Amino acid sequence: MSGEGTVEDTKPSAGERQLPLPGLVGGALAAFKATQIAEKLAAGERYEDKAYVLVDGLGRALNGRQLRERAYRVMAENGLRRVRLYDARGSCFTYLANKGVPDHLPARWAGHIDIRTTKRWYVKPDVEDLRSAADMWGGLASAPAPAHEANVRCGSVSG
Repeated sequence: MSGEGTVEDTKPSAGERQLPLPGLVGGALAAFKATQIAEKLAAGERYEDKAYVLVDGLGRALNGRQLRERAYRVMAENGLRRVRLYDARGSCFTYLANKGVPDHLPARWAGHIDIRTTKRWYVKPDVEDLRSAADMWGGLASAPAPAHEANVRCGSVSG
């Protein structure tokens, strides 16, 4: 073996879609492209220009391990909690759900035809996400009783 890998699509063509990028991401990709152009010029003929986005300094596509290592390094450099990239995807969809984004939009972003797939596998509320529900329940005990129920005694029958 020469160390060459096999490149295959990860999804069928039905999963291909256009997605708008948040401004921050678009800006980061533009800056990254400028870095890649500089690396390509510095490497000359050694640069492997195969149109991949995530590559090393010689244009070679990064494998899964390399992507994870680089992502973990970026997380550490920015004081972020280390999470698996797959879990980060779910965190993004959970964030959108918690911000009230309609269910069909994160599902479309994820490439899921069925909204239930996104909700079942990716939208995972954590303890902090449940706090607003706990606060609502806390209001049950402190809310004044409606006037028509003020004289009702639970558990007794009178007549």
